[in-house]
Amino acid sequence: MLVTVVLTGFWVTASNRETVPVGHLPDDTGRMIETSEGAIFALDVGDPSAPPVLFAHGTAAWSGLWRPTLSHMSDAGFRAIAFDMPPFGWSEPAQDEDYSRTRQAERIVALLEELDSPPIAVAHSIGAGPVAEAVMLRPDLVSGLVVVCGAIALEAYESPTSVPIYLRNGLLRQGIAATTVSNPLLTRHLLRAFLHVKLAATPEIVSILRKPMAREGYTKAVADWLPHLLAPPQNARSTRAESWRTLDLPVALIWGAEDTVTPVAQAQALKALLPDAPLIVLPNVGHIPQIEDPDQFQTELIDVLNAMSGPTLSKDDA
Repeated sequence: MLVTVVLTGFWVTASNRETVPVGHLPDDTGRMIETSEGAIFALDVGDPSAPPVLFAHGTAAWSGLWRPTLSHMSDAGFRAIAFDMPPFGWSEPAQDEDYSRTRQAERIVALLEELDSPPIAVAHSIGAGPVAEAVMLRPDLVSGLVVVCGAIALEAYESPTSVPIYLRNGLLRQGIAATTVSNPLLTRHLLRAFLHVKLAATPEIVSILRKPMAREGYTKAVADWLPHLLAPPQNARSTRAESWRTLDLPVALIWGAEDTVTPVAQAQALKALLPDAPLIVLPNVGHIPQIEDPDQFQTELIDVLNAMSGPTLSKDDA
């Protein structure tokens, strides 16, 4: 009874907080991109004629977390685009309520089809699985792939797990989402759990992560997504070793040496399938290197992007 009261209380609080209409732009620097799979919010920084780089975020984040990286990449001669992967951020929630990796990949393909030229895709954490899936589905739509601490779930189909029973009821799921992922009171605590450099969970970063929690239907959409977080995909190309072995485009791996969420061993497993792919292990950072040590991360990323797209500026110039 007490658990029910608590979950209901947080769900009601979330409902009262989520008043910003879907489609609202959080500021004047982003735009909605209409696709065949719904409207996708994106930040777009840099010269439109420069080599494009498309950034995908991780769990409970949104494109705003990439903003310092976008600025740095733009200064280095790239057009830097970051998008919000539903259900997070300001993008339109999935009409079919299906956030499986294969459906997320179809949404990313739809976004890529709207871009002027094939970008290098940079995908972080939980975002790396759907992006890799999209790349394997339509490799012609990208010019390279950079996986940053990616939650790929390689070979997960060999040990299938079902959705936990407590996530099978929609109302209960919404209560759990409202109490955890979409609860702004827990944002800093949850963020710190992903970090080796705990001081990186600054008030500014926490405020950025909380911002989309005011969007209408945010908790409901997160609740629809939750089962796919806890049950690894079974029908995805990107969980199969052969799909990585036969991937015919430039790939690079960037990992935090102290990552406890997706440990470096997972990067090494991918590297074994991609002998030509560089593996850059960043010392003294964990699962979110772009905020734990942004200078180190941006320097290494520029080197990788230059190698994939041809020289723009040296990292010293950037």
